[in-house]
Amino acid sequence: MINLNLFPSRQLSTYMVRLFLTRSLAVLVALTLILMTLDLLGESGKILAVPGNGDSDLWHYVALRIPLLISRFLPFSVLLGTLIAFVGLNQHSEVVAMKAAGISAHQILAPLILASLGISAALFAFNETVVVKSSRVVTAWTDNDYKPIPPESGVLSNVWLLSGEDLIRAGRVSGHGPTFRVDNLTIYDRAGGELSRVIQADYAVPRVGGGDWSLHSANIYDANMNLVTKRPEIVGLPGVTPTQITLAKVDPTQLDYWTLQQRIGELELAGRQTDDARSGLAHKIAQPLSILLMPLLAAVAAFGLARSGQVLVRACVGMALGFAYFVADNFSLAMGSNGAYPPAIAAWAPFFLFLLIGETVLVRTEE
Repeated sequence: MINLNLFPSRQLSTYMVRLFLTRSLAVLVALTLILMTLDLLGESGKILAVPGNGDSDLWHYVALRIPLLISRFLPFSVLLGTLIAFVGLNQHSEVVAMKAAGISAHQILAPLILASLGISAALFAFNETVVVKSSRVVTAWTDNDYKPIPPESGVLSNVWLLSGEDLIRAGRVSGHGPTFRVDNLTIYDRAGGELSRVIQADYAVPRVGGGDWSLHSANIYDANMNLVTKRPEIVGLPGVTPTQITLAKVDPTQLDYWTLQQRIGELELAGRQTDDARSGLAHKIAQPLSILLMPLLAAVAAFGLARSGQVLVRACVGMALGFAYFVADNFSLAMGSNGAYPPAIAAWAPFFLFLLIGETVLVRTEE
């Protein structure tokens, strides 16, 4: 008798989801610990080389990096966790027992797909509330050679802006409204295509009334006279607004979904290219939803007779499909950022392509 229910029994669904979650969590913890250890080994010397930094700064770096590692490797952890669960079920003939009870391959996968949907929603919320903030701070801290940075939210680092012929580099941008400031400012003053002055300031703030900025602790190098002068404060950056500086660097990994939407609107009003930002906006949805694909891509390891001796081969095929998806996703996102692909296609084409591939493999091997 054919079982027409969407899900198997409650007990079986609970059992499958428990295996799926525990294996995926174990892989995620192991991957995060290994990668964090390797990362810390490479960066600890740079952090401790800064006077005043100590063990607490190492732990601060770990706290900032772990959310980024979790976000990046959670889909891959789900893939490996699902493969481990399916290989165990296959080797113990539990899949054969389910099939003998009239449960189809899609019914076996249904509880895992539902659990993956919940993980996807949790990952999206985690990315928007934790990961974007950690990404902003750790990037600014790294670009500042692990020297102390102000705690304001919305911090950006290594921002470049072209104003007329002048090239402006802001080492760090932070604050909003009256607290807005630029640290480690460098202005390359050019005339007729040739460099005439280089102005370096510890920090700059917009002057009341707008129109220009106050540059504090400025060093001015005159290329014509080959002379460096120091001033406690000068006025510069005429016509440059804080909005121009913040729009000069719109990094989707450092902005939440709704802020990024707002920045895209501002870029369009300013006549700027938005392909990179729009690809990143769509990818904020596509990346968490990629977790839905992992049980489907790993399902090749679940079905087929264990005594055929091909369980390991099928597990490797499932892992290869997962790797291929991540490669295709990164390639497509890069092409979208460069304007070669439309943003929607760049974000969603790999998802639907591997959805079809996974479904085709499942049907041909089992159904």
